[in-house]
Amino acid sequence: MPSNGSSQHGHHQLSLAGLIITLGIIYGDIGTSPLYVMRAIVGTGAVERETILGAVSLVFWTLTIQTTFKYVTLILQADNRGEGGIFSMYTLVRRRRKWLLFPAMIGGAAVLSEGMITPPISVCSAIEGIETIERFHAMHIPTVQITIGIITALFILQQFGTATVGRFFGPVMLVWFSMLGILGIFQVAGHWSVLQALSPLFAVKVLMHHPHALVLMGAVFLCTTGAEALYADLGHCGKQNIRISWIFVKTCLVLNYLGQAAWCLQFEGSPLPVNSPNPFYGVMAPWFLPFGIAIATLAAIIASQAMISGSFTLVSEAIRLGLLPKLTVIFPTDLKGQLYVPAVNTLLWAGCVFVTIYFRESGKMEAAYGLSVTITMLMSTILMANFFVMNRVSSPLIWAFLFWYLCFEGAFFSANLLKFKDGGFITVVIASVLFLLMFVWVRAKKIKDRFLQNVKIRDYIDQLISLSNDESVPKFATNLVFLSSAKSSDKVEEKILYSILQTQPKRADVYWFVHIEVTDEPYTMEYKVKILAPDDVYKVTFRLGFRVEQRMNLFLKKVVEDLIENDELNTVSRYHVSRAELPTGDFKFVLIQEFLSHENDLPVPEQMVMSIYLGVKSFTASPQNWFGLDSDSVDIEKVPLVLRPVKAFRLIRVK
Repeated sequence: MPSNGSSQHGHHQLSLAGLIITLGIIYGDIGTSPLYVMRAIVGTGAVERETILGAVSLVFWTLTIQTTFKYVTLILQADNRGEGGIFSMYTLVRRRRKWLLFPAMIGGAAVLSEGMITPPISVCSAIEGIETIERFHAMHIPTVQITIGIITALFILQQFGTATVGRFFGPVMLVWFSMLGILGIFQVAGHWSVLQALSPLFAVKVLMHHPHALVLMGAVFLCTTGAEALYADLGHCGKQNIRISWIFVKTCLVLNYLGQAAWCLQFEGSPLPVNSPNPFYGVMAPWFLPFGIAIATLAAIIASQAMISGSFTLVSEAIRLGLLPKLTVIFPTDLKGQLYVPAVNTLLWAGCVFVTIYFRESGKMEAAYGLSVTITMLMSTILMANFFVMNRVSSPLIWAFLFWYLCFEGAFFSANLLKFKDGGFITVVIASVLFLLMFVWVRAKKIKDRFLQNVKIRDYIDQLISLSNDESVPKFATNLVFLSSAKSSDKVEEKILYSILQTQPKRADVYWFVHIEVTDEPYTMEYKVKILAPDDVYKVTFRLGFRVEQRMNLFLKKVVEDLIENDELNTVSRYHVSRAELPTGDFKFVLIQEFLSHENDLPVPEQMVMSIYLGVKSFTASPQNWFGLDSDSVDIEKVPLVLRPVKAFRLIRVK
């Protein structure tokens, strides 16, 4: 089973079709930011020329420094066999420092919390545009109900995959960005002076003189939300398609922001009109509003879909890296990279509905949204600096990168933190719960590894062969398979041999001990075999990429067929058939599930960690689903987990 990392990935070559697909997959989040950024900047106060021009200048330079330079130019270099995302970056640098696991977990938790905010703020912002249509001014539009309805429908559709509708995402986003650019040009054409905002002097000036500069920065930062998707979806589109399409996307975004600024300046000295509080819809002619709102809603749905799909991928990677419980992962279509995680789908839907009901208006979601994005970006900066170290980039350049972006993103983090009470705490709560779950999972595994005992299989070979030939014991299976966490090729956990030889003797023709090693590459598919007793006992180690579905039933049968072909396993005498038929016999997988024994004498903190770990584990996916096993070939055996037996105690006998 050779490695097929890069070949399976198949980098997307630069092409017109690739560029259009990239628009639909990559830029939904950052592309819908014009829906709410300028509205957040202006607020409810009077329009001030210096503030508007300074804010648009900040938007332009934030897109340039943060998105163009950091993500499009630098971070896309952290290419893990064509895959991106914060966990992919972590796998590239984790050998350098153990503590890098923490920024990876914090960043991953923040991305997942962002997944609960992106759909509500995008869809709600689009639907709120209905209120700007003249005939609906006096009507109360049920924005919350419509938003929840759209989001619910979107999450229901996840189980069927998006292979069919996904092909329309690119063209729709092409129309969306073209609309942004054209609307911006029409407004700028009558107010050429707004182009002054492209000068960094206006950005510096507003930061120095605006009385609420930090608050303004919090609003401006929303323009770069979704930049993380540029890297996270690298595997879907390829570097060149992302970099070239960004030129078009950024041009359209900047034109639209300039157009919105030009429209706002006509109300200089007074608040924006009550019937048109959002500059995004203000730049549209009345006759075009219904079309603009419809296109905006489609773009918001695509942005939501991209975030949901990204969350599924992120969770799948975290599971395979051992950072989250083993949840059921379904592949609804043959489209590469598309997957569906039912538990995460339900969790995200519940989070989105809660956010929508709690805030009710998109303008009130901005604080929570900005805070989650800044946390993710700060963590990616730390990981990227370590990536540069491992690639021997000049130390002064690394320190310059780290210092600049920690200060730059730290300022935006401080700005968003000012709105903690206004909704930012939602992000902190969600991200903290997710981080705690990851921390517990990692910590529990370390506790187990510290106390669990592995034994040499060779010490039990004679007993295994004797049991295999003992016809007085009913045959349990032809091929008996145990999944082992022991990395050594000649060791397994003591509990496995106890299960075979003592609990209820399990007679089989061949005993297989299987260990799965998750590699730092996304699509590795390799295996090695240790023959401990020819035709009787084998230890198989699979090396699988962190994006490979672990279909143990199919993988092990392929291994058996290879061994038979290479004369390393003889089954002819057992089945009385010709060698050409390659009989493999039936497979029985024994999965050992643990529960915390009362006989443990663990410290209270470790006792709590293990209780949470095993409690959550009991509610997650069944092992047979995770390892791609048929239910009739699996036998689940529950055993008490004794990590530290109760110390010797004195028991006195009385008459």
